Amino acid sequence: MATFQLPDVGEGLTEAEIVRWLVEPGQHVDVNQMLCEIETAKALVELPSPFEGTVEELHAKPGDVVPVGGDLVTVQTREPVLVGYGTSEEKPVRRRRRTVGPPGAQTKPVRHGGFEVARSTEEKLAHQEPRARTKPPVRRLAKTLGVDLAAIDPTGPGGVVTRADVERAASQRTDSAQVIPVRGVMRTMARAMVESAFSAPHVTEWLDVEVSESMRFLDRLRDKHPDLKWSPTVLAAYALADAARRYPGINATFDASAEVVIRHADVGLGMAVATERGLLVPRVATGSLLDLAENIATVTEAARSGALQPADFSGTTISLTNVGVFGVDGGTPILPPGHVAILCLGRVVERAWVVDGAVVPRPVVTLTLSFDHRCVDGELGSRALRRIADFLHDPAVGMAG
Repeated sequence: MATFQLPDVGEGLTEAEIVRWLVEPGQHVDVNQMLCEIETAKALVELPSPFEGTVEELHAKPGDVVPVGGDLVTVQTREPVLVGYGTSEEKPVRRRRRTVGPPGAQTKPVRHGGFEVARSTEEKLAHQEPRARTKPPVRRLAKTLGVDLAAIDPTGPGGVVTRADVERAASQRTDSAQVIPVRGVMRTMARAMVESAFSAPHVTEWLDVEVSESMRFLDRLRDKHPDLKWSPTVLAAYALADAARRYPGINATFDASAEVVIRHADVGLGMAVATERGLLVPRVATGSLLDLAENIATVTEAARSGALQPADFSGTTISLTNVGVFGVDGGTPILPPGHVAILCLGRVVERAWVVDGAVVPRPVVTLTLSFDHRCVDGELGSRALRRIADFLHDPAVGMAG
């Protein structure tokens, strides 16, 4: 017998939630065959088996939260193998399940999905209700909203349950209350925000910026590079990374226990992305403006589809959040743990603006910078915010300077 325990799947992660099992007791598994899907605070991950053998027991149910080192599954096997290191050079011989009784008896093993299982298991699988056909993000949405996928009439091609089907079913429920377990991303976000809000003294400054030149610049970029998505977010991200390099005091970590400020050599840009799992802050590689636009699009899509891995969230040193996409003018963002500065981008909206003594309509955006006042004083925070604002006011001048 060998018991597989939840491994450390990412830096700083201490637990994970079982989303679904991909095996069941009595089923034969091979080395590196996927056992289950788990949700950590940062990503959805499939865990491969380090053993070959027969599944004896599953130690957790879907929805259970298991700590790192906690038992997941027990497998009847002879030789444990570390995942990632492979097996010995000689391919192990797969042992067949032994039959009991004469041929044709009820206990004779049968095949199901490529595996030998007991006839009782085969009969159970044959009588199970078919699993609703849908995509993983829609399945997670249904779980979040408490909607039973099997009770939905699908409208998608080939009988696929769509996101609209789930949302419609949720809106038609007659119950007035909904209980949502605080797990995964939601739990981590809640803990991190409380820790940050009550440990780091936040100071928030804001500035309204007239962005006519930025809007014209984006139009030129769309004409020249139509395959990329150009938005104020890309310009704000570029300006924030530039300010972090110019003023490294905002690209830092305050270590209260050691009473030191660690100024990071590289800018690890964290981009807040709203997903069905909650707010995620993966790292986006910077570089040229073209590189940044492509990287933002790639990381955002991966975050929303659940394709990011825990490593994609490590190494952030400064963050950008955009509330403008929700039609909001601005906000006072809370610092992610380990950061000393975060920029909030509001919506671009036509406002009355004074130009040469005349009041005229101009596109204006509100920038908000929150910073840790233990190591970022008003002068440093103001200079950094002013540089970001100057870039957005006229990107051509900002890129030249």
